Amino acid sequence: MPAGSLFDLSGRVALVTGASRGIGSAIAGILAEHGAQVVLSSRKQADLDAEAERINSQNPEKATAIAAHAGRPEDLERLVKEVIERFSRVDILVNNAATNPYFGPLLGAELGVWDKTFEVNLRGVFLLTKLVHEASMEKHGGAIVNVASIGGLRPGIGLGVYNITKAGVIMLTRQLARELGGRVRVNAVAPGVIKTRFAEALWGNPEILDRVLAQNPMGRIGVPEEVAAAVLFLASDAASYVNGEVLVVDGGGGGEV
Repeated sequence: MPAGSLFDLSGRVALVTGASRGIGSAIAGILAEHGAQVVLSSRKQADLDAEAERINSQNPEKATAIAAHAGRPEDLERLVKEVIERFSRVDILVNNAATNPYFGPLLGAELGVWDKTFEVNLRGVFLLTKLVHEASMEKHGGAIVNVASIGGLRPGIGLGVYNITKAGVIMLTRQLARELGGRVRVNAVAPGVIKTRFAEALWGNPEILDRVLAQNPMGRIGVPEEVAAAVLFLASDAASYVNGEVLVVDGGGGGEV
């Protein structure tokens, strides 16, 4: 197979959550660039519409925006129903939506913070995957890429609740890869500190940024497009025999905050 065609996603439908900005926006953009029909989802329709318009200006009629809250089962059910009604199938699912309402010692987290973080970061990934599998992938196959975090692989300071949810995403990825791997490939990416608004509390803090950069042989933090490229690989035929893997995207820095 020619090398270029390995990344050709023409004719495939991709659903990307948390797609209104940052890593999710970059993922939606690169999938559309390589031919996929991309459905962008996040909480706010206006933000999604703006991103879909940006993508469509570069890749006409490739992006559609459907708002849904990743922590609300009724929203996810509606999202999948609308996608199937419009496009009949989902070939690629990228679970990127996440929240992190708390930074501090793990045992200092209130129960409400714990519940909210799990509802979006882990329960939402499980439920949307289940819905998409039942609606399309069980019959047609597909590729699922979960956006985890380097924090799901090793502990850090201040992000304990978030990191535990991302460790759960990693185990969810591996378990589903084992159970679904005959027709559906399930993989994850684990970014380090990436220059997004979501992670600004880290890279925007000079003390934390200096600590991260001191560990990183590349001497910088990453950008969303670098994570998106890894997702493209895992979603494409270039990764046709890759299943249950976690691709770290952190510049070799170890990722400790």
